[in-house]
Amino acid sequence: MGAASLPEHVERFRTEYRRTEPGKRYSGWAHFGFTSLGSLAVIGLALSQLSEVSLLEWLTVPASFLLANVAEYLGHRGPMHHRTKGLGLVYRRHTQQHHHFFTHEAMAYESSHDFRMVLFPPVLLLFFLGAIATPIGALLFTLGSPNAGWLFVATAMSYFLTYEWLHFCHHLPADHLVARLPLLAKLRKHHSVHHDLRRMGHFNFNITFPLCDRLFGTSWKAEPALTKGPPPVGERTGL
Repeated sequence: MGAASLPEHVERFRTEYRRTEPGKRYSGWAHFGFTSLGSLAVIGLALSQLSEVSLLEWLTVPASFLLANVAEYLGHRGPMHHRTKGLGLVYRRHTQQHHHFFTHEAMAYESSHDFRMVLFPPVLLLFFLGAIATPIGALLFTLGSPNAGWLFVATAMSYFLTYEWLHFCHHLPADHLVARLPLLAKLRKHHSVHHDLRRMGHFNFNITFPLCDRLFGTSWKAEPALTKGPPPVGERTGL
């Protein structure tokens, strides 16, 4: 999508964001590579530690996947869209920046420099690994079995990487070959409804697979007649 086809309020926001957040040394592909290779390295390490996994231990995988889907949903519906003490930066980056840089009328990035508005900051890979995957994995390792612990780490980091890759695909140019794949096109449509500024706080919080959206009744069911033009001032500023 070229800049000339952007809605005026989106183009204005992107121009101002790029002016105030210069990041001259930022490399979008280096960011993508760090997230991808770092996650794959952890997944590979965890899988290499498995030995004679039992059927019961394999159940760690679907259980961890479901837990991750719930965490994704609650984190997105909660602090990413509502001011929460101690997590104001999360709200600012997501609601006040990401959702105004990309709207349902302008879902695609314009260059690799825009990847910083799609992917989690690189430091969050270390946060998810150090503060979530490792402690829970260690607990399962100790109270359950080593295989259960390593399977949790592998599944948790696989989910993190799936989240990043799918979210990246949701913001590809609409005519990109990957974006036109049937499953990805369906998930992208689900996510684009969430990027309508008038619906973002109410519908389609799952970015990967909309299991919790269906479970909790927040999946937009009607064919969306998405609104046109800029949102009201209060919504545009996120205040």
